[in-house]
Amino acid sequence: MAETKERSAFLERPEQVEPGGNFALALIPRAAVVIALAALCLWVVWSFVPALTWAAVIAIATWPIRERLVLAGLKPVTAATLLTFLWAVLLVLPLIFFGTALAQEAGTLGEMIEQARRGELEAPDWLAQLPFFGGYVASWWHTHLAAPAAAGGSILDQSQTAGALGIGRDVGRFIVRRLAILGFTLLTLLFLYKEGVRIASGVEKIGIRLLGQAARRYGRYSLTAVRATVNGLVFIGLIEGLLLGIGYAICGVPHPIAFLLATAILGIVPFGAPAALAVASLTLIATSRAIVGLALLGVGLVVIFIIDHTARPKLIGGSIQLPFLWALLGVFGGVEAFGIVGLFLGPAILAVGLAIWREAAATAP
Repeated sequence: MAETKERSAFLERPEQVEPGGNFALALIPRAAVVIALAALCLWVVWSFVPALTWAAVIAIATWPIRERLVLAGLKPVTAATLLTFLWAVLLVLPLIFFGTALAQEAGTLGEMIEQARRGELEAPDWLAQLPFFGGYVASWWHTHLAAPAAAGGSILDQSQTAGALGIGRDVGRFIVRRLAILGFTLLTLLFLYKEGVRIASGVEKIGIRLLGQAARRYGRYSLTAVRATVNGLVFIGLIEGLLLGIGYAICGVPHPIAFLLATAILGIVPFGAPAALAVASLTLIATSRAIVGLALLGVGLVVIFIIDHTARPKLIGGSIQLPFLWALLGVFGGVEAFGIVGLFLGPAILAVGLAIWREAAATAP
């Protein structure tokens, strides 16, 4: 009986560790186990990190909408399902639109490749009229693509055609992989919308345990930074798309609405809007309207430069008190470090780091 009471008391009483090195030595095995377990978890889900990150960014940016739906009377499960469905529509419809357009143009592109392989593809009239290098390019085109005698030595011979087919298969695999990532992103987003409150509470408690009460402040600051970055990038992309869309319509670009949507979507990414603008300008040049196309390209690049270097950093950094240079470095440095999702992670990381710096500087003696 005495032995049972002693054993019970031992189990209920916390272990007394002598101060000094013994306590530090006792923590080393625990820390090693935690680090090893975290590394194994990261290794298991490594292939799905992009999907998880995108879902987290979208959930953080649109969480106020979820809160309004719940306050309006919807259950968390219903609100999560509705928002996830809307995101699925918004993300899948552009893919279907551009995929359909690409499929419609595939036949024409294939015919052009076949004509070039046979040496029957004539150069457009405007090509020779381009300044400086137009004559040289037109002569090269005639020698390699428009001369029947050069069909056997055309740059688009059978081996290169097979290479093009291989590239097509690689593109197909790339699209399938991206669609799989999109599916996991939507599934994760549904889970975050449903269990976001519980997850955020757990993360906050762990942060407070590790960093003290300041973790709550840093967490809220990082959430604000992500939300401000997402809203700023999306808003700026829409503005660029609308402004350049007006220019497309005025200059007579074919399918101006499609180019407007492409510019708005690509405008979220650095150098995305200039790529869409260049394609629209080349479309005008290809229809023998070189002056209008070059004018559209020049004016559009000026508009994009002004917006990207003034409005975008100010909109992103204004709500989180991030200076212009830091906001710009956060956007471009984030893309360099983490890919597209770094657009939103970069400013958030710099915002939290700058907040810690300011607090440390303010409390220093």
